Amino acid sequence: MLHLRAVCPTGQTDAVLRALRGRAGVAHLVLLPGAAIQPPGDLVEADVVREVTDEVLGDLYELGIERTGGITLEVIDTVLSDAADRAGEDAPGEGADTVVWEELLAKTGEESRLNWTFQAFLTLACLLAAVGVVTNSPITIVGAMIVGPEFGPLAAIAVGLALRQWDLVRRAAIALAVGFPSAMVVTAAGTLLFGLFGLFDRNDVRAANQVDFVYQVGPFSLIVALLAGAAGMLALTSAKSAALVGVFVSVTTVPAAGYAVVAAAVGEWGRCLGSLAQLLVNLIGIVVAAWLVLTLSPRRIPVSTG
Repeated sequence: MLHLRAVCPTGQTDAVLRALRGRAGVAHLVLLPGAAIQPPGDLVEADVVREVTDEVLGDLYELGIERTGGITLEVIDTVLSDAADRAGEDAPGEGADTVVWEELLAKTGEESRLNWTFQAFLTLACLLAAVGVVTNSPITIVGAMIVGPEFGPLAAIAVGLALRQWDLVRRAAIALAVGFPSAMVVTAAGTLLFGLFGLFDRNDVRAANQVDFVYQVGPFSLIVALLAGAAGMLALTSAKSAALVGVFVSVTTVPAAGYAVVAAAVGEWGRCLGSLAQLLVNLIGIVVAAWLVLTLSPRRIPVSTG
């Protein structure tokens, strides 16, 4: 269930209440006249089940509330109320199967931007992957998978393709196109320093048999990427974020970038190209699978007029 807050001009309050009052899936309707200061107006609050959230937002968009006032949504973790239980029973469908498109757009839109935080996490993850390669440590490789933030932009590309939000696709693609090469350049510098201090050599990379899976591309590379992309998008759309950890440790994106840098530094070009191919296969597979999940989902998409 989601908590809806709508700030609306006094002249539109009755229309907002009509859109919410008596609707299946809406509970705990509250009106606070004159409570809003900037912008001035009334505050309307309600608890809305996921199944009807897009329909409610669509009605508010038709009234132009997002332009004349404002709309916010918050996830409610616990609700103890018979009225809320009845709202859930009256609403059609299952909440866990419902995509709240505006919520998904907000999540992926935030994750799609190239910023210092994203770049820092991606760079640290690539450095961890490089350390995992030279130390032949699968555990360190798994740590790099978890730290890597690349699923956010990949999910944003899938959402942008599904909703034809080309600006979202462009932002996310830029984040990946700039983020990975930049992280790999820093990782290359770190790898050269490791070599200068005698921390590893070419023989260490050749003997790292426990992390060979990073550069060995095969049919299962694509299969795992497709499965992980589908699971990741299901986790986002169903608000089951705990499943995302499993997604992070399933795909070989950051480890492939880190391995490619290390292999290039020691002249192992076959392994370098294999790692880059692994990276490309995983990126494409995740986006395709996530897009398919959204394409097969109910398409009740509210369209903002703002």
